[in-house]
Amino acid sequence: MTQSDVHKVVLAYSGGLDTSVIVPWLRQNYGCEVICFCADIGQGPELDGLEEKALKSGASKLIVRDLREEFVRDYILPTMQAGAIYERKYLLGTSFARPIIAKHQVLIAEAEGADAVSHGATGKGNDQVRFELTFMALNPRLKIIAPWREWQIRSRQDAIDYAQEHKIPVTATAERIYSRDCNLWHLSHEGGILEDPWNRPEEDMYKLTAAPEIAPDRAEQVIIAFENGVPISLNGNRFGLVDILGHLNDLGGQHGIGRVDLVENRLVGMKSHGVYETPGGTILYTAHRELESLVLDHETLQAKDKIALDYADLVYNGRWFTPLREHLDAFVKSTQVNVTGEVRLLLYKGNVIVVGRRSPHSLYREDLATFGEDTVYNQKDAEGFIRLYGLPLKVHALIK
Repeated sequence: MTQSDVHKVVLAYSGGLDTSVIVPWLRQNYGCEVICFCADIGQGPELDGLEEKALKSGASKLIVRDLREEFVRDYILPTMQAGAIYERKYLLGTSFARPIIAKHQVLIAEAEGADAVSHGATGKGNDQVRFELTFMALNPRLKIIAPWREWQIRSRQDAIDYAQEHKIPVTATAERIYSRDCNLWHLSHEGGILEDPWNRPEEDMYKLTAAPEIAPDRAEQVIIAFENGVPISLNGNRFGLVDILGHLNDLGGQHGIGRVDLVENRLVGMKSHGVYETPGGTILYTAHRELESLVLDHETLQAKDKIALDYADLVYNGRWFTPLREHLDAFVKSTQVNVTGEVRLLLYKGNVIVVGRRSPHSLYREDLATFGEDTVYNQKDAEGFIRLYGLPLKVHALIK
């Protein structure tokens, strides 16, 4: 497919500088109609005035879809249930946001009769892979246009100059130092002074979380109830998934929960330095993991921990719509059948402290674990067990 074959493009649109500039660039270079699509996955105020901005940029229309419920149910929850954490710290907030956006971008392209899809990801990052692998998996017939790999714009100032030249309404300035990505799960920060990993982030950079040192001096208790691995209530009050995460974001943010400063390995081969704020997600991960410790047997927990590493890589590297993820999800889902119960937590100055857990499916037996007198465990039985368990060590020592 050549440029002349492209008549209609669906652009993943945020209203920021890059995607605002992409609209006239596509029209100028491809001579095509541009439909802007924005997925509402919890950006909040970023959605204000978006339609007017898209139309003034030259788009024929803006389509906004509220995907918050689907985002939590089908992307956040499976990743959390898998225990996936990328490179020990990152809770994957941007990584699993891209496939849901790209999925609906494909659906809109099919409904609108578009021949192509486009995104504003740069040629240096991970997002280009996440978008394009989803396009390939769901509709390989669509042409993919990645302007950052084609145009002559090389800097933020170049983009601002292009916008001014084409009378595109943008509020960006060259002084804006951070690149941010926001959704219901997290807020990420990159660029600016963070490009030197020795630099300490400036406090006014953080938007979701209070500094732990100025957070309340008194711990706050929260009890999270789960049913089959799904959070269903806070402190005895039932909420939907979106509301639960919203409440936990507010609570965690007040207490300075969920700040992560990370040097990570990008898929394209370079390291990058970013700061993430994931207050509600940090609380949920902690509670869910704690409940699993009560109801899952040793071997299943070990298997889940191994799968968690592969799952995190899979999500980070944009391979959401793959048979492997479906197979891993099937295993993880089977482990969640008994993950029902409550976890009691204290939130205090950046810390999530577990102070209680209970479940009707608990494998913990007080009569077995007690240090007091019991009648169900014969301690003499341990002698034979230790002899057999240590036999390889004994043989090795005798040979030496």
